[in-house]
Amino acid sequence: MASTDTPDLKARLTRATAATAQAGLDALLVSPGPDLRYLTGYDAIPLERLTCLVVPARGEPCIVVPELEVPAAEASSVGDLSIRIESWPETADPYALTASLIPEARQVAVDDHMWAAKVLALRDAMPQAHQRAAGEVIQGLRMRKSAAEIEALVRAGEAIDAVHAQVAGFLRPGRTEREVGADIADAILAAGHATVDFVIVASGPNGASPHHELSDRVLRSGDTVVVDIGGTMPSGYCSDSTRMYALGEPSAQAVADMEVLEHAQAAAVEAVRPGMTCEAIDAVAREILAEADLGELFIHRTGHGIGLETHEEPYIVAGNQRILEPGMAFSIEPGVYRAGSHGARIEDIVVCTEDGVLRCNNRPHELVIVA
Repeated sequence: MASTDTPDLKARLTRATAATAQAGLDALLVSPGPDLRYLTGYDAIPLERLTCLVVPARGEPCIVVPELEVPAAEASSVGDLSIRIESWPETADPYALTASLIPEARQVAVDDHMWAAKVLALRDAMPQAHQRAAGEVIQGLRMRKSAAEIEALVRAGEAIDAVHAQVAGFLRPGRTEREVGADIADAILAAGHATVDFVIVASGPNGASPHHELSDRVLRSGDTVVVDIGGTMPSGYCSDSTRMYALGEPSAQAVADMEVLEHAQAAAVEAVRPGMTCEAIDAVAREILAEADLGELFIHRTGHGIGLETHEEPYIVAGNQRILEPGMAFSIEPGVYRAGSHGARIEDIVVCTEDGVLRCNNRPHELVIVA
């Protein structure tokens, strides 16, 4: 992953320190993963050996690193940030070392992705400290994207749009979902992504499974096909977009479902603005589908946040009263799923702006008929 500029990372660490204190915590403990990348730019390898960023509410951050990983840490943006590196040799106890850095800590938060074995070992090393999940602090920072992050998401959206522009050429009767998926994966990389994160090619009745895995089902004339694809760009930011295709003439029911779905998805996108709640955006899409007697066939939330992970805060779902703010990025992806018959989903990534919404995906939304 390309490192974020050092001033941006320093600002993130400063905000994280302030948020830690505001949350009544004595320290954040962050292991390899998206939170560590966000705070330091360091894409550390997740190992059984402990690597742990310690962000105290008062004082300077430091990072506990296995001795053999010190060169990698120094070569990363950790070195540019002048974060103190506390290394530990192979036979030492890294958990005791971590505890010694915050001996007075009584309230600590561990990142949401930390392995359970490490969480428990840190608990044993700091029996006086109560552990909490760090998501309440770090996700609050991560969900409000900077201008540079928004630009990265726009570039990711353009790249995955370029792939969808090619998908119709991969679809034809007689090919399997797996064969089509392999072509799409190649196209994702060719479009500039560093990695392929997922490829869903759900044809015919398989479209009724929202997270269908590629299979050896052979595509047939008359099938509708849900194509949901995404990857991670060299910037570290993710793409995710779904479009619908049909091999020849689709069924009248599939066409009718798509007409309502297009309306629901467009209305939810247009409703995005500061001050709206996450659940209110979900309700816009859900109510339109319910009015057409499709409500019970919409079986998942309307959207999820996106950034350094494909799924992160904020989640666009009933019950989430979080108020949208400028910089929040998320998907709008209502769907209709008819078991044994077909499914349909349309998905765009959008960003809440100061006065409305920015679309990161701009491909046409209507059902693409593949002759």
